[in-house]
Amino acid sequence: MKKWDEIISYETFRYIDHTALHEFEGKPYTAMTSFAIDDAIATAVSNGASPPAFRLWKHPSTIVLGIPDGRLPFLDDGVAYLQEQGYRVIIRNSGGLAVALDEDVLNLSLVLPDVQHVSIHDAYEAMYHFVQHMFQDLTGEIEAYEIVGSYCPGDYDLSINGKKFAGISQRRIKEAAATQIYLDVRGNSQQRARHIQEFYRLSKRDESTKFVYPEVVPEVMGSLSDLLDHPLTVDDVKGRVYRALENLSEEIIVQEFSEQEKATFEKRYEQMLKRNERIDQR
Repeated sequence: MKKWDEIISYETFRYIDHTALHEFEGKPYTAMTSFAIDDAIATAVSNGASPPAFRLWKHPSTIVLGIPDGRLPFLDDGVAYLQEQGYRVIIRNSGGLAVALDEDVLNLSLVLPDVQHVSIHDAYEAMYHFVQHMFQDLTGEIEAYEIVGSYCPGDYDLSINGKKFAGISQRRIKEAAATQIYLDVRGNSQQRARHIQEFYRLSKRDESTKFVYPEVVPEVMGSLSDLLDHPLTVDDVKGRVYRALENLSEEIIVQEFSEQEKATFEKRYEQMLKRNERIDQR
């Protein structure tokens, strides 16, 4: 197993801050757009047209469903409920299940090349330890293991004292991997969880399904601000990301999107639209 800092240690990193966008290449800046952007970056990183990249992004009031969620027997009822609560709903193209995004949730995408030499497990470990590194002055208590009762549960749920504040997914394209994490920075984490809990209740009802969907327990979720007893904002955490990246690389660059990246984005965006045809985008 490679050490996490060896996996992330590159001379040059590309830094992309998309937390304040309203549109991208003439498209509305939604979570669908973000997943298409990450695919375009991963393709460029795989081809050697871009250095390894760290992208920061967020979206207001969005529930991002996983591919298995799209097979829920009464999905339309659950989606309608979420939309009534003011959420946009999309199905992503990477692993995992439903997660809640809003202005107080920061997403990070770490895009690395040559991942034929890096296991999926090691890529998760790298993101986990990077987050530990970001907050090392505030806590040494961040752990990675499945938090039963959380939404989008998995082996790399990040938690403090048994309460989850982050989840990680991964998508591989050719020779690159985009490891994506959401960080619940502040806000009402349990209210977010209650909305996802009700989504599953309405979408599954009492039907038996081959896939086991989570029984969400809102009390096992928490924000970094609450769990650390330290007020944080998204801007605070963005600063921590940048400083941690400075510690691991010699140069951080801002690189405009190339014409090839834009072309890849257009193709991937169309694929995201097709994936989401079933959902009424109100």
